[in-house]
Amino acid sequence: MPGSSRLGWAAARRWLLPWALALGVLLNAAYPLYRHYDFSHSLDTRSYLRLASGRLDSVNVTRRYRLLVPLAAGALARPLAVLGDPAGSTRPAGEWPLRLAFYLVNCTLLGAAGACFYRGARRAGAPAGAAALALVAVLSSRWAGYAAGLPLTDSLYLLVFGLSYYAARRGAGAGWAVAAALLVGPLAKESFVFLLPWVAWYGRRALGWRGQALALGLGLAALAAAHYWVDKAAGAAPSTSVTNALSHVENFTYSLRRALSVKGGAELFSIFGLFWLPVLAALVRPAGRRALAPVLGAPEAGLLVIVAVHMLLSGDLGRMGYLLAPVFTAALALAGGWVLQVGAARAVPALAAAATPAPESAPPPADQ
Repeated sequence: MPGSSRLGWAAARRWLLPWALALGVLLNAAYPLYRHYDFSHSLDTRSYLRLASGRLDSVNVTRRYRLLVPLAAGALARPLAVLGDPAGSTRPAGEWPLRLAFYLVNCTLLGAAGACFYRGARRAGAPAGAAALALVAVLSSRWAGYAAGLPLTDSLYLLVFGLSYYAARRGAGAGWAVAAALLVGPLAKESFVFLLPWVAWYGRRALGWRGQALALGLGLAALAAAHYWVDKAAGAAPSTSVTNALSHVENFTYSLRRALSVKGGAELFSIFGLFWLPVLAALVRPAGRRALAPVLGAPEAGLLVIVAVHMLLSGDLGRMGYLLAPVFTAALALAGGWVLQVGAARAVPALAAAATPAPESAPPPADQ
């Protein structure tokens, strides 16, 4: 028993430490957005605040069925309401408990996603230090701050992506991650339908087809129940959600034009900012590509295509592009390790040469 408890604690520590690191980064980085963001021009944030308040009829059909995060925030906001509004608040009365609840729930969920990013990078072969630094870099993205600090539901969908990639990396022993992704994914976002084949195929070593079918069946049953409850409460026809989903195809042309523009290119660069550079530097060198080989396979290519589909359908290039975070964390950790190795290999001979004393010159001949 003592031995098994030590093993259990070691396994928990492998997850708790990166989660604590991610949570610490997010609580700090997302605080300004939570505290000062102006919601007046954001339809997404206003919709999720209404949803958390139970006002289902006034929420756009695109967001109406993403219930898990708003319901959790709404439940947490009730005990937080005793804290009251901050002094000098210019927000509507009673809004701060909901905003604080979203901030806490989203930081917790995105912190869990970050732990999955870290574990996926470790499974790709990255050292612990490099994986931790890559995680901090990825969580410094402004899109992580948006997902953690604002009343949005992106944190849960990022957790689904993180669980899926970790399970694909680990294989046997990660069946729980596949089951969680299949159970929560349908309720996290409707576009999970594009990730589903990837999860099923690359997660099959972790969880067999029967287990996958059971988890997915439960997830779809929960989604059907949510649709029934929301449609009944909002007085909406069930067909409206299907019509709305199909209408997103119209965004393809707009998103493609935007991605090819200067402004769109800047938005794409902003996903991971300057941290693209070590990965690009590794990709253009044969030795760098060998270092990145664990993340240059079919699973990563498939996930890249899925993220691109999300970007084109939504029109929000940066926010949806951040779904690539699990793969990018592993790639950055491996590329960063390669860059440091190259730098060390060049620095050591130079330092050795500088430390070697110059030979003494021979004395001049004596005068005869």
